[in-house]
Amino acid sequence: MADFYDRDNLRATVAEFLATFFFVFVGVGAIGAFGEIGQISGPQLLLIGLAHGLGIAVGIMAIGRVSGAHINPAVTIAALLAGRIGLIKSAMYIGAQLGGAALAMVALDGSAYPSDDLGLHGLGQNLTTGNAFVIEVILTFFLVFTIFATAMEKRGNAMLAPLAIGTVVALGHFVAIPLTGASMNPARSFGPALIHGNWTDHWIYWVAPITGAIIAGIIYVAVFGTAADRSQAGAISLTDPEA
Repeated sequence: MADFYDRDNLRATVAEFLATFFFVFVGVGAIGAFGEIGQISGPQLLLIGLAHGLGIAVGIMAIGRVSGAHINPAVTIAALLAGRIGLIKSAMYIGAQLGGAALAMVALDGSAYPSDDLGLHGLGQNLTTGNAFVIEVILTFFLVFTIFATAMEKRGNAMLAPLAIGTVVALGHFVAIPLTGASMNPARSFGPALIHGNWTDHWIYWVAPITGAIIAGIIYVAVFGTAADRSQAGAISLTDPEA
């Protein structure tokens, strides 16, 4: 239980809370500023996608040195299975990410852009749940693969991680906003669903991103990781492996 009160773990958890709050506040706030998903034009889609991409990039630059800047439960789960983070810290991260997303929505819905469906993720017209699932798996796969290759790879160029990850997030939004809303992040979907009390198809925005993240982590470690990475993968420990 001492790990819950460890100063470094608490600092990292607060960092995840703040960064996720900022990401959701900026991303969903852009939707409120530029128009609802079903009515947006090309330029509005571009601005909303950029807001999400820049929001995640700034969060990574701000807290990467403190927590690794997961800002996404799917990323945390993939890191846990890859042996990059301990079980206790991962639970703290996910709780902070969900809390940050929910509080960001409280701030937006209560003072900036009150709406019955602001920021909600849902399926596009005529899109089946199966197709939506596949789209979210693919988008999250490439997001998490990029995270492993840059932010989590000791041999990679960490300086480029915010740009690379932010670009993937923005591109994912350009492709999938009209289809699934382009979640790639259970916390981003959870905040609006909780505040608006709308859980329609919400399971997709948990199961699909986590599935894509796990596949990305497995492939990256198995194909591109070092022998130490492969031996560490799957060895889930309570405490942080890097502590």
